[in-house]
Amino acid sequence: MFILSNFLLATANVLSVVLQLYMFIVIARALISWVNPDPYNPIVRFLYNATEPLLYRVRRAIPFAVGGIDVSPLVVLVAIYFLQGFLVQSLHDLAISIR
Repeated sequence: MFILSNFLLATANVLSVVLQLYMFIVIARALISWVNPDPYNPIVRFLYNATEPLLYRVRRAIPFAVGGIDVSPLVVLVAIYFLQGFLVQSLHDLAISIR
């Protein structure tokens, strides 16, 4: 069972890193939206392409903006925190319990 335990621990660690990186990408996208970025800049295009599919779905599900401010990045950040606290921790605890 230690192989399954190690696999679950590795999966939890990888998922945690991926969620953390995506959180930084969403924060960078929100910060860059406050200025008028060059849409042809490769970094701006990467941030847009990496976050827009998820942010678009959140905007469709929650179609309101508070005072003209888009709250979809905030909703995504809360979801990432939830996944890190619930899913990653649950995988970690499960791996420890079957050891």
